[in-house]
Amino acid sequence: MALEQEYQFMADFTLPEVITEEFMNLIPTQRQRVNQLFRQRKLVSYALSLENGKMWAVFKGTCEFDVLELIRELPMAGFMSVQINILTFHDMTEPVSPTFSLN
Repeated sequence: MALEQEYQFMADFTLPEVITEEFMNLIPTQRQRVNQLFRQRKLVSYALSLENGKMWAVFKGTCEFDVLELIRELPMAGFMSVQINILTFHDMTEPVSPTFSLN
């Protein structure tokens, strides 16, 4: 049985023009779900700009449908429109940990 190839997809979300209290109240549960997706290695990166009404996320999946299923699980999904694009590549640097001297 062959394994399906996994790809990365950029989800470009547009937030609602009016940010309601209901929307803001979803942020903690959204963050919980995002952290869960990171642990499951289904989410590669995630960024939110309330000031610009945008959110971006890079998901892993075998197809766009897989990514849409993951997006539907996000508590804020019903408030946003999304455009999904398969990525040719997505480069990131690893977080740098400070080195400590024992002197």
